[in-house]
Amino acid sequence: MESNTIRLTIEGGRTFTATLVDNSSTQALKEQLAKGNITVEMEDYANMEKVGSLGIRLPRNDRQTTTGPGDIILYQGHNLVIYYDTNSWSFTRLGKIDNASQADLKAALGKGDVKVTLSLE
Repeated sequence: MESNTIRLTIEGGRTFTATLVDNSSTQALKEQLAKGNITVEMEDYANMEKVGSLGIRLPRNDRQTTTGPGDIILYQGHNLVIYYDTNSWSFTRLGKIDNASQADLKAALGKGDVKVTLSLE
């Protein structure tokens, strides 16, 4: 579990990698992913993010954060959020999708609900 990279596979086959920050939330996430992949059913929220329950609780490291496209956030300890626009709130930063523009993310995540599978890289 030395790697700070995870894979996100979007329903339909598009795959991204993401670099995680170093905190107790990401350590707990990597421990869970070592046991198996996590698939999150995500829905669009406010035309700026996809959000869905991880099905597990992770430690929170909330701080006032301004997000940008590609940011991966833990909200309320159990919701995974992938941003494709900006927002500012008290969140736990998990990481950022590598080399993906806002247009790339919107195209991959589409409109409406989508399933995203997290796995260790």
